[in-house]
Amino acid sequence: MAIKKKTAVIVGGIAAIALVGGGVTALIAANNANAPEAAAAEESSVIEFNLGPDQDRIRLDAVPEAVASLETSGFQPIEDGKLTVVTSPYAAPLALYADDDTTLIGNEVDLAQLIADGLGLELNIQPAAWADWPLGIQSGKYDLILSNVTVTEERKELYDFSSYREDLLGFYVKADSAITSIASAPDVAGLTIIVGSGTNQEKILQAWDAENVAAGLDPVEYLYFDDTASADLALKSGRADANFGPNATSAYAAAATGETKLVGTVNGGWPETAPIAAATAKGNGLIESVNIALNAAIEGGEYAAVLERWGLTSEALDSSEINPPGLPKSE
Repeated sequence: MAIKKKTAVIVGGIAAIALVGGGVTALIAANNANAPEAAAAEESSVIEFNLGPDQDRIRLDAVPEAVASLETSGFQPIEDGKLTVVTSPYAAPLALYADDDTTLIGNEVDLAQLIADGLGLELNIQPAAWADWPLGIQSGKYDLILSNVTVTEERKELYDFSSYREDLLGFYVKADSAITSIASAPDVAGLTIIVGSGTNQEKILQAWDAENVAAGLDPVEYLYFDDTASADLALKSGRADANFGPNATSAYAAAATGETKLVGTVNGGWPETAPIAAATAKGNGLIESVNIALNAAIEGGEYAAVLERWGLTSEALDSSEINPPGLPKSE
């Protein structure tokens, strides 16, 4: 798997999605994001990613129960003998282009490979802009999507889901910051925090901020940026105290510099919780077979090996669930 390990202090990164192209080499800290109070002090393994086109992916043997389920489901793949999976290759380590600028790699691609293997099908991975996947799934252009899709009750009306990862957001600060933990509303009082406009993390921060102000604590100062470079500079220069955004991409982006650290995580749907899941068109019969394959990979250890390979062990699930509770509809 081309994984090199050594001891290093956990590092984190800017909380915006990083557009990663070919020729980029980075390190990522595999951290326990569910224990933010220890994250800044404990040491963890560092993974050097293989970003080349030759991935030597972790594979799964065909799962007889999944194959049988697929045969009896009535589901017909778009291409005979293949599972066509769409992903958006713009957020490392989830999905990105290898250093040949052509080959799709990343955590979502590796998990798609496990699912296709479990179903006894060849993987046909396809790139697309994230905004284009709903129409692509509904129109039958793609069989399945793995692209950091959070389960919501509204989406469940059109798609069937099989969960495969926790949805976590992370707070990141400078490596030498005196801030060691951000776990609840009082911890953000008086801080200047970078956050994406219109995002779930902004809604969480606003709710915490309102709670603090009502309690007589200092308000949060919000900083918004259109690009990751400006946000990164603001954090490193001390203009911002923290950056709050997607944990997976933040950790990856920062690992190359070691200039920031993780000090806390929050579920992406706070105060509700909902996982990340593979999705397919509602009622087409595929999701039951996908779920069987994912649970076989979880039980067999291949799933854990993929998440470890991409530094996402903290976001692992104990089992995959079909159509789990999702984030509620917006009122």
